[in-house]
Amino acid sequence: MAYNQESSVETSIIKFKDQDFTTLRDHCLSVGQTFKDETFPAADSSIGQKLLQEKRLSNVIWKRPQDLPGGPPHFILDGISRFDIQQGGAADCWFLAALGSLTQNPQHRQKILRVQSFSHQYAGIFRFRFWQCGQWVEVVIDDRLPVQGDKCLFVRPRHKNQEFWPCLLEKAYAKLLGSYSDLHYGFLEDALVDLTGGVITNIHLHSSPVDLVKAVKTAIKAGSLITCATPSESTDTAQAMENGLVSLHAYTVTGAEQIQYRRGWEEIISLWNPWGWGETEWRGRWSDGSQEWEETRDPRKSQLHKKQEDGEFWMSCQDFQQKFVSMFICSQIPITLDHGNTLHEGWSQIMFRKQVILGNTTGGLRNDAQFNFSVQEPMEGTNVVICITIAITPPNLKAEDEKLPLNFQVIPRFQEKFPPVFSSPFGNVVQSSNNKFRRNFTVTYHLSPGNYVVVAQTRRKSVEFLLRIFLKMPDNDRHLSHHFNLRMEGSPSEHGSQQSVFNRYAQQRLDIDATQLHSLLNQELLTGPPGDMFSLDECRSLVALMELKVDGRLDQEEFARLWKRLVHCQHVFQKVQTSPGVLLSSDLWKAIENTETFRNLSKDGKGLYLTEMEWMNLVMYN
Repeated sequence: MAYNQESSVETSIIKFKDQDFTTLRDHCLSVGQTFKDETFPAADSSIGQKLLQEKRLSNVIWKRPQDLPGGPPHFILDGISRFDIQQGGAADCWFLAALGSLTQNPQHRQKILRVQSFSHQYAGIFRFRFWQCGQWVEVVIDDRLPVQGDKCLFVRPRHKNQEFWPCLLEKAYAKLLGSYSDLHYGFLEDALVDLTGGVITNIHLHSSPVDLVKAVKTAIKAGSLITCATPSESTDTAQAMENGLVSLHAYTVTGAEQIQYRRGWEEIISLWNPWGWGETEWRGRWSDGSQEWEETRDPRKSQLHKKQEDGEFWMSCQDFQQKFVSMFICSQIPITLDHGNTLHEGWSQIMFRKQVILGNTTGGLRNDAQFNFSVQEPMEGTNVVICITIAITPPNLKAEDEKLPLNFQVIPRFQEKFPPVFSSPFGNVVQSSNNKFRRNFTVTYHLSPGNYVVVAQTRRKSVEFLLRIFLKMPDNDRHLSHHFNLRMEGSPSEHGSQQSVFNRYAQQRLDIDATQLHSLLNQELLTGPPGDMFSLDECRSLVALMELKVDGRLDQEEFARLWKRLVHCQHVFQKVQTSPGVLLSSDLWKAIENTETFRNLSKDGKGLYLTEMEWMNLVMYN
């Protein structure tokens, strides 16, 4: 297969099943009808045979929220919270635990949830976005929900709450995967990546010496999503245990602290159960009614200890490591835990999107895909992170699920031949569970300087996947690239047009202010570590620099000029960089030579010669 290295760009939003939300909504409004989604009908096929048979579901009817008892429905009421979620009849805690963590992160959740309503321009149609193999996919649904006895079968509104965003979001995810049955058991890693496009760090709690409190605080500060899972007990289904925990179950990690206890300190961690209000909570040390809370004299006691039956509880980190098996941290860049936890590690990324490899029809493996990368300098600890995301299998190919979707390994590039089986210490296989395959797989390595190749193989007829290779940057490059270690995301051609980008944020106006520009640039152009983004002050300066009417706003023409210049800077960056994702000090002069302003102002191609007024015009907004 041809080597196809791509920069890390986010292309335009993909419309799932070619359904355009605005077109469908406006048509329904014009004819005075509510939307009925024929691609995900109100029928047993959308629930799926697995759930219908296992739960013995019958007499299922589909109703819109306003047809259910309890009062008028709301999309969002008094903000978004994990406490809005209450798991229903599907074993989709793996998705709901990730969603519970998402509610704590405004930056991520605003990409998933759009501004929607049961009153303003209501037409029975809603939309949500999910990250799939390097692109955001918009899924359109109608608001008909499966119910029995006027009670939602799956995620349901909290009692007397009538807030339906979790029910509708769950339905959109079921449509994306194929049916509600495809939500019935799954992998936390898949949900976390589908909601963020991030990178997974898996902490094995029984063997890892990680400082949990520091790890959780570091991850929360980085804007990460954090979840965890309990092991299975005697059966392969979730069961409530005597200690209040649920086996084979996913939880959201919501915080961690060191708290004063007796003559020392105790480390505690806060978890939330997607089963929701009035359901099972931990009954051991530091639980809601435990003696430990009575004995502590920590001044934060009233702030931390809120005795409520809301599914959230504290437990000691020691008990947590004994009762849970894994904790998953999902971040926009890798977070390594080799030598303490740090937010300031620099990473460059190589992305291979829409890779398709063909299997061997005789059942054997073939070396169909090879992807090269290099490690430049020796470093301690993890310095390479490999992330593979397998595309969702179309329903007509699910009969192949008993075959391993993808095998891959990392080997030195100039090894004479590939081993017949993956016995290398770098080799990994995407594993299966409950007849389902994990679609997202992340492996960390400590590799010596040299050239390497990722080799991917399959026994299936074909597999489509995304490969991301993260390479840690040396300390000196990290310092020089504080504002350059960003993933430039797209260009006007990739986002449709300058005007379409502008219109999404201008809404009904013909111009945008600095606040709207701030959202636009950080969501449409840049994705990087928290903090490495356009600040509001920088956006005010950009508006002041580009506006001609001196009214603090940019019209379409002014925005088009700004966008063109930003994309030009992106192309210059990509052209002159010598290390992936990094602009070194030695590259700066080449970058200056390639900028349009320099070429326009320089009379001899060697320098700039400015009058006092020209100098004032250049620096007044810095």
